[in-house]
Amino acid sequence: MWMVTLLSTLGYGVARGALPRGPAAAAVRGLARGRGSRMCAAAGSEPGARTRFAPSPTGSLHVGGARTALYSWLWARQNGGQFLLRVEDTDTARSTRESEDEVLADLAWLGLVHDEGPTAGGPHGPYRQSERMQGGLYQELAQKLLDSGAAYRCFCTPEELDAKRAAAEAAGENPQYDGTWRDADPAEVQRRLDAGEPYTVRFRVPDGKVVGIEDAVRGRVEWDVQATVGDFILLRSGGMPVYNFCVAVDDADMKVSTVIRAEEHLTNTVRQVLILEALGFPLPRFAHLSLVLGEDRSKLSKRHGATSVNQFRQQGYLPQAMLNYLCLLGWNDSTDQEIYSVDELAAAFSLDRVTKSPAVFDLKKLNWINGQHLRALAEEERAALVGRHLAEAGVAMAADSPFSLSASRMVAEKIELVNDASPLVRDALAYPLADSLASSGAQKLADELRRVGGALVAAHREGVLPDGASPDFEAEWKSAVKSFGKELGLKGKSLFMPLRLAVTGRMAGPDVGAQLQLLALAPDGAKCESVPLDARMAQLEAALADMPVPVEA
Repeated sequence: MWMVTLLSTLGYGVARGALPRGPAAAAVRGLARGRGSRMCAAAGSEPGARTRFAPSPTGSLHVGGARTALYSWLWARQNGGQFLLRVEDTDTARSTRESEDEVLADLAWLGLVHDEGPTAGGPHGPYRQSERMQGGLYQELAQKLLDSGAAYRCFCTPEELDAKRAAAEAAGENPQYDGTWRDADPAEVQRRLDAGEPYTVRFRVPDGKVVGIEDAVRGRVEWDVQATVGDFILLRSGGMPVYNFCVAVDDADMKVSTVIRAEEHLTNTVRQVLILEALGFPLPRFAHLSLVLGEDRSKLSKRHGATSVNQFRQQGYLPQAMLNYLCLLGWNDSTDQEIYSVDELAAAFSLDRVTKSPAVFDLKKLNWINGQHLRALAEEERAALVGRHLAEAGVAMAADSPFSLSASRMVAEKIELVNDASPLVRDALAYPLADSLASSGAQKLADELRRVGGALVAAHREGVLPDGASPDFEAEWKSAVKSFGKELGLKGKSLFMPLRLAVTGRMAGPDVGAQLQLLALAPDGAKCESVPLDARMAQLEAALADMPVPVEA
């Protein structure tokens, strides 16, 4: 029992009641002694590596699946190999071509282009499992296992299997198949075949068999097969192959050399290894990735918010930022670096730096990383993204207008997501002076606001305020602010805070000069409502007139 608890803690695939015997038990004890040491085998390099991502098209691409695809893509790229996409669409009740298209679109948006797959083609197709079934490959290999004695026909009815399962559970035993037809009389088998009775094809698990793998992430993992899985089904009655048989055959047929997938598939590995060994196929290298958890440390799900790649795309995240963050969910290069380009990730990634500890999805960290990538873009590229968003959000008339370019410059240092731009631009075009004056912060600025606001209104009336549309506006505005400060004897916050409130009607926001430039372009570029400078100065003058005159001591 102590070994079950230990291996569960360490993340090893040994089920309760499935402890290894003999040499395997010694290996388990060795793991216990070495618990404090690093147990992850070095992954090294793998020239020409062939990896695969095998989604089931039953919904959108989850960020956990996207991380698996990314690691597989990076490993293939780093080793000069190929990244394959195989669609496992045999769940006809849930799989749809629409979901497949969504997954393909999400992968394309991330830039994870496959070398072989449903759309790219390749020498090992077809790349949809439903199409592969039509060729009879699985039935052919099942027959090969029958002929070699590695598999046998089972004529147990569903009712008989239910009764066996109930009896095992009542006795407190592992409810696995009891081998009724494992050593059946060949004549009886033939009689039932001749009678047309339905049957399944089961794999004959060798007595005393222990399956072990050197997982690139989790280290040595072993299973006592008979205690863990028993004789399992390969073909259901009617000839439909089961999931594990299909996966093992497909990986071998497509010459996949490294299988990178989520740890929830670890229990499937024992069956797949047995199948591959019995068919004489080489085993791929396995790397089972730990789960991605929500901030409450439960498995990341819809109740934690956005979990699909498409949701993040719609919210304004950049694909390169998503790749950067997803890669860090379980991997680091032993440095303090956090911002990576895709090329840097491809150069630095290695399986031996992937941790087996679960990763917690931190939305704040993702937002910060996205902001870093957004600000690192060339101004033209950032302006195109922001402009397109403003046009789609009904803020700008056109994505590529001077107004949109000015808006992009104004929000560049304030946004973490492209979608953050539209509320900032709307705020800059509005003028909520009355609401702001009622706040305690504004009331503390009453004296300075009276002086600065009065000077601003006078300058506007006299036509000496700089024109926001002027090509030299930035220099002219700085000069004007400096003159206000000198004339009024104010500087620092005593000057800048009341000036911001007077011009924008708010206590905080983007650069005041940048807002004035945007406001000057609003008549020809804004699609949403805006308060022009003339109207602002009129409201400001009226507000100043209503302010009580301070009584001199």
